[in-house]
Amino acid sequence: MTEHVDRSEPEAAGAPTAVAVTPADAADAARLVAFGLQPKLQPARDQEYADLLRRHREDPAFARLADAVAAGLGLVVLEVSPRAGMAVTAAEDSVFAVRMGDYARRTAADSGDRFLHGLAHLAVAALAFPRPEDLSDDGYIGRVTVNGVDAFVRQACRRLEERAEERGENTDPATDAPGLEAAWRIWARRSATGATKDARRPAASTTGIVAKALAFLTDSGFLQRTGDESGGTYRTTARYQLQVRDMAGSAALAELLELGIVPMAGGTPSLLPAEDGDDLDLVADAGLPFHS
Repeated sequence: MTEHVDRSEPEAAGAPTAVAVTPADAADAARLVAFGLQPKLQPARDQEYADLLRRHREDPAFARLADAVAAGLGLVVLEVSPRAGMAVTAAEDSVFAVRMGDYARRTAADSGDRFLHGLAHLAVAALAFPRPEDLSDDGYIGRVTVNGVDAFVRQACRRLEERAEERGENTDPATDAPGLEAAWRIWARRSATGATKDARRPAASTTGIVAKALAFLTDSGFLQRTGDESGGTYRTTARYQLQVRDMAGSAALAELLELGIVPMAGGTPSLLPAEDGDDLDLVADAGLPFHS
């Protein structure tokens, strides 16, 4: 009688077991990304969204799947949290990317004014988060106004003019000059408010350009309108803070902040007062921004 010897190899203790991704998992991951593409949707007001965010946080495999779905759509995941939802931004080659030409057409802006709209967006970001610690503090909320942003840009124009004069540049900058140097003369010459027969704000005025930029950011879920004072008052959202963090290293934003127009006093940014005799063509009641 022979003894039976079991030659089968024992299962390795503790070996990880691969979990197959089901169509339902893929659908849930895509659903989460779809929620992230609705910037005004707040997780606190949608139970399914909140549940998927919790699953992303607690289930690493599901998190990798959702992030992969986003990457496949050309989206960069900035943060996934209850405060911001699934905050995504479009990569340059993504079908979801909004280009300045598209933005200009959406706002009915003249193609020649595209760089002025870009400058308005830079100014909003600089005023909303003027210090690095403002961007790193999740509880920080920035507040801006239409008239305050225009006043800020006009003071930036004056600073850039002074810098050009110090270098002996008395003519318009060349076409290959840095963006801010090329833009300040045109913004400074443009009327802040203009005039229409029915007292509306002309779209081509500088406050009109700022108003369109702020309205676009509001529609995109980056700002929330809080009132009508000073041409319109707005507060930042968690998504906008993440977006500005992502662009904080841009040369244009850094150059704008380095002009030193938003000094901090007691934690509250404000514009430097104009020098005596300076006529910066500021609108009445500029409504400079306050922050909490």
